[in-house]
Amino acid sequence: MVCEINARQASMKKFLILVLSTFSLLQFDASAQSEKIKVFILAGQSNMEGQGSVDHNDERDSNGGKGNLVWSMKHSKSADKMKKLKNEKGEWVVRDDVQISFKVGGDKVLKGGLTVGYTGYAADGSRRHMGPELGFGFVLGDFYQEPVLLIKTAWGGKSLYEDFRPPSSGGKVGPCYTLMVEEIRAALADLGDQKYVIAGFYWQQGWNDMCTAPAIPEYAQNLVNLVGDLRKEFKVPNMPVVVGQLGNGGPVIEGAMFEFRKAQEEGTKQIQNALFIKTTHFARPAELSPCPTHGHHWFANAESYFLIGDAAGEGMKSLLK
Repeated sequence: MVCEINARQASMKKFLILVLSTFSLLQFDASAQSEKIKVFILAGQSNMEGQGSVDHNDERDSNGGKGNLVWSMKHSKSADKMKKLKNEKGEWVVRDDVQISFKVGGDKVLKGGLTVGYTGYAADGSRRHMGPELGFGFVLGDFYQEPVLLIKTAWGGKSLYEDFRPPSSGGKVGPCYTLMVEEIRAALADLGDQKYVIAGFYWQQGWNDMCTAPAIPEYAQNLVNLVGDLRKEFKVPNMPVVVGQLGNGGPVIEGAMFEFRKAQEEGTKQIQNALFIKTTHFARPAELSPCPTHGHHWFANAESYFLIGDAAGEGMKSLLK
């Protein structure tokens, strides 16, 4: 009888060890998964490159600084929301938990913690502009405990109809589509042995398609194809997607801008796990912006760019939840 009890106890002990070992392995696997870098791809044309003024204040060329980031942090409707962009010393915050990689000017790649200055102008050494990546990165950085990487790939004056034309749209594949894929792969390769997961795609583009009459009727399908091809390319079949509206100039009720915005929204609705981000309410008056003649660039208004990115980040967060 004693031998039977001892045998049962030994058997139970082995069973418990097996269960605990399995549980530990599962915990380890879950921990390993959660520690992967969360990678977001940010792509588009000049408004994704970033045209928001940080501190330009020349009377002749930048409207005395009205609407730049420094001014907006004191005088705009979003001043309180943007306080987090500076530390107690009045310096621009650099987020080490949110890294960014952006190739500019040929072979130059900007890398580092998220802050102002990751724009196309940095190719010439200027870090005095910002784009939607700033608001977007702050939202996702606050959302995750894991590190975040933003891979930004953008060029001014490019269309989805031709320059970014995806393979499944037929015709010649756009050179910017090919470059975008190459730049994303290069940034991922730079991670080395670090584990990562592609967590989402943010598309901010449209001005050139709006100005090209035959591009508007094709835009919805080209957008669907773009997302489908990227999901296939990087083997992320349900990659969350946010599409930023071309909201320059605020609300309109007719014309090419109106028709183009409809095409953007219709295309986004045809994509599973995607969200259309309306942005017209982020437009600010030309007279309260650094570049009153640059409507195609939101008049370089920093508040506009910050809010566009912030809204896209919140939209992405809602998909990730």
